Amino acid sequence: MTPHFHRPLLCMDWTLVLAVLALLTAGVMFIYSASYRAPELPVSPLYHRQIGFAIIGLGAFVIMVLLDYRRLRDVAWLLYLIGLVGLALVLVPGVGKKMYGAVRWLTIAGIQVQPSEIAKLATVLTLARFLSNSERDPECFSYIMKAFAIVIPPTVLILMEPDLSTASVLLGVTAIMLFAAGVPLRTFGVLAVAGVLALALILGLLFLKPVWLPLSDYVKERIMVFINPGRDPLNHGWNAIQSALAVGSGGLWGKGYLRGTQDVLGYLPRTVSANDFIFPVIAEETGFVGSAVLLSLYAVVLIAGVRAATAAQNKLGRLLAMGLIGLVFCHVFVNIAMTIGLLPIMGIPLPLVSYGGTFVIGALAALGLVQSVYARRHM
Repeated sequence: MTPHFHRPLLCMDWTLVLAVLALLTAGVMFIYSASYRAPELPVSPLYHRQIGFAIIGLGAFVIMVLLDYRRLRDVAWLLYLIGLVGLALVLVPGVGKKMYGAVRWLTIAGIQVQPSEIAKLATVLTLARFLSNSERDPECFSYIMKAFAIVIPPTVLILMEPDLSTASVLLGVTAIMLFAAGVPLRTFGVLAVAGVLALALILGLLFLKPVWLPLSDYVKERIMVFINPGRDPLNHGWNAIQSALAVGSGGLWGKGYLRGTQDVLGYLPRTVSANDFIFPVIAEETGFVGSAVLLSLYAVVLIAGVRAATAAQNKLGRLLAMGLIGLVFCHVFVNIAMTIGLLPIMGIPLPLVSYGGTFVIGALAALGLVQSVYARRHM
């Protein structure tokens, strides 16, 4: 062990660390609230498990800070291939575990693992390695096409689960990293127009209902309910309607901790209130003020991530930090947007707050790598 082994820990951005701890604490509190029904009834042990996940995740955070991110360049493609293998195994009949209409989990030694969380981190790392190569020209069209060639395989495998939310997050992160790499704005304009046309085509085909449209019935119905929430209010549209009611009923100050009626009375489904729909629980109980505090904590993390990227010693560090912080905040945006009706319900958790093992650990590991970049800005 070198004399400077612990130095990166002393050079961290402590505003990010404090914000992360506050978000983890809020997560445990409101996972408990999402499981609460009445004083005389037992509370689900989900919040106990979340504490365990948070402790493991904080261990992963520290390990990532101590790990020199520059060493990961040499193993990026290996990690990428491992991620693809994990995603492929999920789709093998009898291997992947199906829950809530999607096959996203593997059971390893009795522990449920979501390979897409590992694949996301590996894809961002591999993309950062490719884009940081000084011999490649960001203004060249092939530069962009090769970048998408890295992202498309995991995206397609994730869509096959189906997991539209994670796939959309990966595409969003790719755009952020391309921008950070120096791709011209005019190119983004072309990509934006292409994206809008593709979206319009998909929506048009949904109404025409062709059998060959490469989307599962599960995903198609989610999109159709988003367009028309009253289409199926007692089934596919239920979560969206109850989520919006919970957020809106919180008012300015909220109904009080453990007093959110949409959640306690079970209108907001108990199977999802602790994970994908934790934000409506928070909004109903703490109101606009509590929601603003939560978003402020995420803003602190975002600013710290951008600070790490701008202070990075090299292009690899800058792109890695931007990709990882972009990964976290695409999740924040999509989760909150879907719970207030701005996006279709896609089943995506809120980073550091929603219940989940692989997701919490993966998010903390990603933020640890961001801190690894920041801590080595002068090393």
